[in-house]
Amino acid sequence: MAASKSNELKIVRLYEAPIQAVWDAWADPAQVAKWWGPRGFTITTHSKDLKPGGHWRYTMHGPDGMDYPNVTHYFEVEKYSKLVYDHGATDDRPALFRVTVLFSESEGKTRLEMTMAFVSAEASEEASKFIKRASGESTWDRLAEYLEQKATGRETFVINRSFAVPISTMFEMWTNPKHFSQWMGPKGSTMEFIRSDIRPGGSTFYVMTSEGGPKLYGRAQYLKVETPTSLVYTQEFVDEHENISRHPFAPTWPEAMLTSVTLSEEGPNQTRVTVCWAPHGATTAEELTTFIQGRGGMTQGWTGSFDKLEAYLN
Repeated sequence: MAASKSNELKIVRLYEAPIQAVWDAWADPAQVAKWWGPRGFTITTHSKDLKPGGHWRYTMHGPDGMDYPNVTHYFEVEKYSKLVYDHGATDDRPALFRVTVLFSESEGKTRLEMTMAFVSAEASEEASKFIKRASGESTWDRLAEYLEQKATGRETFVINRSFAVPISTMFEMWTNPKHFSQWMGPKGSTMEFIRSDIRPGGSTFYVMTSEGGPKLYGRAQYLKVETPTSLVYTQEFVDEHENISRHPFAPTWPEAMLTSVTLSEEGPNQTRVTVCWAPHGATTAEELTTFIQGRGGMTQGWTGSFDKLEAYLN
């Protein structure tokens, strides 16, 4: 998420889905209910009239049991192309900001550009802080997960973060063990490489420790490393002898995970990191359920790592 004008916030995402699938995911209330809102939230649509002058009335249900009524007012609706609407209003409260969403397709992928315009630069800055605290950007991660599941049946976890550094610097953070070990892992944890060979066909062996917790050994096998845009690797819990093991507090966690990291330039000194996580290899129904139900914890864990990365870069 970045600022364009001083009173605006802008989000750009690229989805591995045709424009009709992305548009329908927004337009169809049954599909919207699968992904709208930060992780842990659900929604109930009361009515939706997607046309200029139309309204969308819905209630967001928070994980704490709180309900948040919303009334969206549509101003422009151009199918497969553009939406303009007010967001955050209720019957008794005016909207918080104006949203413009542009949809465009290239080679079967859909680019989504969202601009949120506030009444002032101060309101924009406060909203940016609130969205970060509330994990508001996870809404668009959930959309990516929903589109993948709908198209292929594959369950994934997606998380994004934008950093104020050049793409070459960010690539170094993921491929240089000296840097990688300084930020990877949840808050309060430390990482140490026992072996590191980050290249296609290479592998790493590492240990993570946290205060009062057990040592967790892990291994990664690198399938793809493309400078400076992407990495793909598998991960497994192992013991100190590199024998396959399980997380001591999550014995039904999938035995192997596939991690795909995509780096994209948002400007000369701005890089977006997209991480896609999915079970890899043979996975039992119980392991898949553990993965699906664990997305909230994954968000917390990766957010902690990204916070550490941001502090390390600073």
